[in-house]
Amino acid sequence: MPTHRQPPWKKPKPKGAAKVKLTPASILWAKTRAQAAGRRYPNLVDNMAALRRQVEAEHRGTSPDHP
Repeated sequence: MPTHRQPPWKKPKPKGAAKVKLTPASILWAKTRAQAAGRRYPNLVDNMAALRRQVEAEHRGTSPDHP
């Protein structure tokens, strides 16, 4: 078993994955997360976290703004 994982930008896109667009609320959440970390713009990891949060909220049937 490898001890190091590949970073997300080096991994291929999952086959059969549906393309999901970030909502304006998720974009704002990613920007806020980046600014809290001292970055000017959200990076891939911020966008992935926002997307995961958005998709999980859709499965729960709630808005991503309300936990």
